[in-house]
Amino acid sequence: MINDTMIRMKVTGLTIDPFTNMPIIILKDLDEKMALPIWIGLIEASAIATELEKIELSRPMTHDLMRNILDTLQVTVTRVEVTDLTDNTFFALIYLKKDGKEFIMDSRPSDAIALALRTKAEIYVDKKVMDKSRRIDLSKQVDSGQVKEQKWTELLENLNPEDFGKYKM
Repeated sequence: MINDTMIRMKVTGLTIDPFTNMPIIILKDLDEKMALPIWIGLIEASAIATELEKIELSRPMTHDLMRNILDTLQVTVTRVEVTDLTDNTFFALIYLKKDGKEFIMDSRPSDAIALALRTKAEIYVDKKVMDKSRRIDLSKQVDSGQVKEQKWTELLENLNPEDFGKYKM
């Protein structure tokens, strides 16, 4: 059961931290009022990008293999949750279900999100993570119901430089 501290999110894209050149995955709430940037590794960004772009590779990547194993074992990924942000490190859980029994696995958010995208599982972020993070308040970016024509890098550049490179995978 999902508690009321969880905010349903969707992946809206990837960008690059202009200061560290590290990939950042951008999650938005379903109302598109808040965005959460999470710094991730290059390999995880590649795994997420191939799924977002629906790129078919000749051999399965690790997250594709994980999905295939789960499918073969008839295990369902019901949801993933980004549950905490401690000492600049994000934490996530993957919720699995088999024969009515639920299993919870610790995960890095990047791996959890890559798997969620492949299995069409819902993605949630705990409100406390949003409070602790350098989220972007999109409601301040709205003009006449339309989001201003700003690139994500411009939005991220408006944050203080010391905020960049702050978060670990």
